[in-house]
Amino acid sequence: MSENSEFRFAGATGVGSMPGGDAREAAKTVTGSFEDFPFLAELPARGPGADMIGRTAGMLVELYARVEPSGWRLGDRPGRDTRRAWSFLREDLDALEEFTQGYEGDLKVQAVGPWTLAAALELRGGEVALSDAGACRDLAASLAEGLRLHLAEVRRRVPGARIVLQLDEPSLTAVLRGQVRTASGYRTHRAVDRQTVEATLRDVIGAHPGGPVAVHSCAPDVPFALLRRAGADAISFDFALLTERDDEAIGEAVEGGTRLFAGVVPGTDGPLSDPAGSVMGVRTLWRRLGLHPELLAEAVTLTPACGLAGASPAYARQALAHCVRAARSLADNPE
Repeated sequence: MSENSEFRFAGATGVGSMPGGDAREAAKTVTGSFEDFPFLAELPARGPGADMIGRTAGMLVELYARVEPSGWRLGDRPGRDTRRAWSFLREDLDALEEFTQGYEGDLKVQAVGPWTLAAALELRGGEVALSDAGACRDLAASLAEGLRLHLAEVRRRVPGARIVLQLDEPSLTAVLRGQVRTASGYRTHRAVDRQTVEATLRDVIGAHPGGPVAVHSCAPDVPFALLRRAGADAISFDFALLTERDDEAIGEAVEGGTRLFAGVVPGTDGPLSDPAGSVMGVRTLWRRLGLHPELLAEAVTLTPACGLAGASPAYARQALAHCVRAARSLADNPE
């Protein structure tokens, strides 16, 4: 059972990324869409340092990264790319602070988790940190310390908020299965032991003691049981990628008090169904699992399927509003 299963969340929120490059406009949209569960928007369209890997690399303590043609690579000292990441994050925090004056309630902030970071950040020789167990440990420790500092800064700026930390782990399943490619592209890195993966995640989740932590992956085959054991209070996923193989893990998660952040609204432009249609699959899953309908609103928060960086600004606003309406439909008509 999740240690913090007493945590309750609002019915809808976003995943993290938004289109465009205007931090104030993004903060205004997010706080206007989610009156009781806004999030710190990420705007990767601004370029290196605003992307998810560069943004989190900028949070690391005593580790620095720069952009190479192959991606982000760890180096000895902060350079232009690190300073750019710091600047973007300050800009986003300034905008969030402006639009959350007097706010009291849940506020979500996102960072890349230790295993996706290890699968993306290169060491000096060009291979990713995942290739070196010691580098993985150092990276996780640096990330945990950086997150403590980041969360403290968010609390200072929005003192009335309950901060929810989301760790983005889209590469986690590939790490567990040994599917992360080497620099040459001809081989893959060895699968990491599940106990090591779990222990590292637990250590990084511990950077937010007493506060709720969600882990997000929009990849197939999310390891629900492992994430729960590691201490995740909520698991965020693309609902369309679930299969009946996930039923048992989903049922155990709900009964154990783990919140489901179900991505039911497409993340890129397209027609949106009516709100009730968007949650039809969630209701079907509930019936298949034999779960009580009244548990739905207590157990499920609705989100887009993944980040909205690839959407148009108009669609992104529609998608966020649609999540709120769909959550209301789920709460009003759980059956």
